[in-house]
Amino acid sequence: MNSPFCHIVHFWLKDDITDTQRQTFIDEVKKLAKSKNVADFRLGKPAGTPREVVDNTYDFQIIVSFETQAAHDAYQSETDAVHTHFVTTCKELFAKVLIYDSLAI
Repeated sequence: MNSPFCHIVHFWLKDDITDTQRQTFIDEVKKLAKSKNVADFRLGKPAGTPREVVDNTYDFQIIVSFETQAAHDAYQSETDAVHTHFVTTCKELFAKVLIYDSLAI
């Protein structure tokens, strides 16, 4: 993951979703890797490392990298059908979403 723009998203899913809905989230989020704007994609879950400074409360994390900020901006736009489909399909499953965007230095 050496791309200059990194988009890290933490998802907390609603407590009352079914196992089928959880699997739908997993299946749909993996499709984000197919966006023409994405350079690299990783899906993960909390490692459970027991340190005070580590937040293990989220359900899933994605790390998406882009070659340029313009590619990220295109990914976030309505013109990226892959990302738009994911949000439309899964937004009702989210209790909370927290995003960290960064540029390599």
